[in-house]
Amino acid sequence: MAVFVALGAFLMTLAGGWVAQRVTDRRHLVLGFAGGLMLGVVGLDLLPEAMEAAGTPVFGVPAALLLFVGGFLVAHLVEGLLAVRQVAHGASGERVPQVGLTAAAAMVGHSLMDGIALGAAFQVSGAIGVAVALAVISHDFADGFNTYTLTSLYGNARRKALLMLFAAALAPVVGAATTLLFTLPEELLGGYLGFFGGALLYLAAAEILPEAHHTHPARSTLLCTIGGVGFIWLVVGIAE
Repeated sequence: MAVFVALGAFLMTLAGGWVAQRVTDRRHLVLGFAGGLMLGVVGLDLLPEAMEAAGTPVFGVPAALLLFVGGFLVAHLVEGLLAVRQVAHGASGERVPQVGLTAAAAMVGHSLMDGIALGAAFQVSGAIGVAVALAVISHDFADGFNTYTLTSLYGNARRKALLMLFAAALAPVVGAATTLLFTLPEELLGGYLGFFGGALLYLAAAEILPEAHHTHPARSTLLCTIGGVGFIWLVVGIAE
């Protein structure tokens, strides 16, 4: 059942990527909405789940929050190192394609964890499985949207963006299938969510949203950002 439901997530992820491709003439609105989706996923979905699964304090601070800050700093460090390397090769001022691919790969990892969570939920009970399935299928639209947007934003070819989109779509199916063989410890899963949330927040705050509002600081862009956050809030609320 989990693998069958994951096929719905596969199709929803592709739908999100398709929408991101079709609205290229309103790029600032796409980026504004993507930034809102990412902010919403981090603050309303990933971080609460991470705190619940890995909230044990480490020197007075929950482990999930330490990993969240670590993910933010690692994303900042990686982007800085790649940018320095790009400048050394005479490409100063250009976006670094590897950053987009790394971010998209993180989205693939997140989608893989979605599938694992889906399979684990169905192992507990059918009711819990249905609730998790609703959340996964709904926000995988955002995952597909963000995966394609992140890859293409950093100057990667359309072929690479589509390849990462397909990988993100396939990941929940693979993740759900792996639960037939084993399950991840809850604390390990929570730690991953915290770390990934920090990296995703960095990309949203330092890259996506500034880019969206730089050339088109319009009210419509801001409304798209708010709409992205609101969409994730709605998804989380329905799932709960």
